[in-house]
Amino acid sequence: MNAAPAGRDRDAERVPVLGLTVLYDAHCPLCAFLKKWLAGQAQLVPLRFVPAGSEEAARRCPRLDHRATLDEITVVGDAGQVYQGAAAWVVVLWALRQYRPLAHRLSTPTGARLARGATLAAAKWREAQSSRRWGGGVYGRGDGWRYDPAAGWIFEPPGCDSGGCRTVPSR
Repeated sequence: MNAAPAGRDRDAERVPVLGLTVLYDAHCPLCAFLKKWLAGQAQLVPLRFVPAGSEEAARRCPRLDHRATLDEITVVGDAGQVYQGAAAWVVVLWALRQYRPLAHRLSTPTGARLARGATLAAAKWREAQSSRRWGGGVYGRGDGWRYDPAAGWIFEPPGCDSGGCRTVPSR
């Protein structure tokens, strides 16, 4: 049996994707592991990893709901395309040399159900892990805010060695 000739990517000439920004929860062990794994893969489309909820994320993507990006993986294309949840995972796989064929299969109606199920399973695992983080200890968000059960919310600005200290952001 002969393989069919490879077809061109759908609409790649009209809206080429030259890079993807992956917003991930830097405090989530699963997210940190996947970021490292993705960074080590051969990429057909460059992936840039930016902690969700960070100043860099706000600067790069000013119109996004950045609180929502902490709850669900969000990927932003260089032309402003926004992918969330299962669609974000599919587009990230599409960017990887070895996993592009899998991404094409996951973009079918049947594959989309599988991708959604995997995304829900990961979200459930993250939820279970995050409840452990709140087990009476201090929880830090990475933007200078941390929650201490004994003292409440505390803001500790990042180092001011350069003299450019920021004002206190709102929670």
